[in-house]
Amino acid sequence: MTSQRRSRPRGFLPMDTNLFDRIFIGVVLSVALHLLWMRFVEQVIPLTVATVLSVILIYVIARWG
Repeated sequence: MTSQRRSRPRGFLPMDTNLFDRIFIGVVLSVALHLLWMRFVEQVIPLTVATVLSVILIYVIARWG
């Protein structure tokens, strides 16, 4: 008998995820960032900055999450 152990992925999210899960989490966080940005920051800094930060956030979570 051989026992196969599942190795835990080495990402920073505290759960087992696949690529779709990580992209979904990134998109949900992106929506939250945009809503908070529109409520509190948009008067000072344009929404385009939030969009750029969201793209970077989604990439980081999908790659290393």
